[in-house]
Amino acid sequence: MTFYKTVKAIATRSQDTLVHDAAGAAALIVILMVGLHLPALV
Repeated sequence: MTFYKTVKAIATRSQDTLVHDAAGAAALIVILMVGLHLPALV
C-alpha cells in the first residue's frame, strides 16, 4: 500500500506539470513510431 500512497502523493504534488509530461511522452512515442516506419515509406 505504501507504494500507491507514494505515487498518489507525487501525482498530487506535480499535478500542474503532469499533463505536459504526458504530452511530451506521447510526442516521443509518435516520433519513435514515425521513425521506425519511415524506411517503409521511402
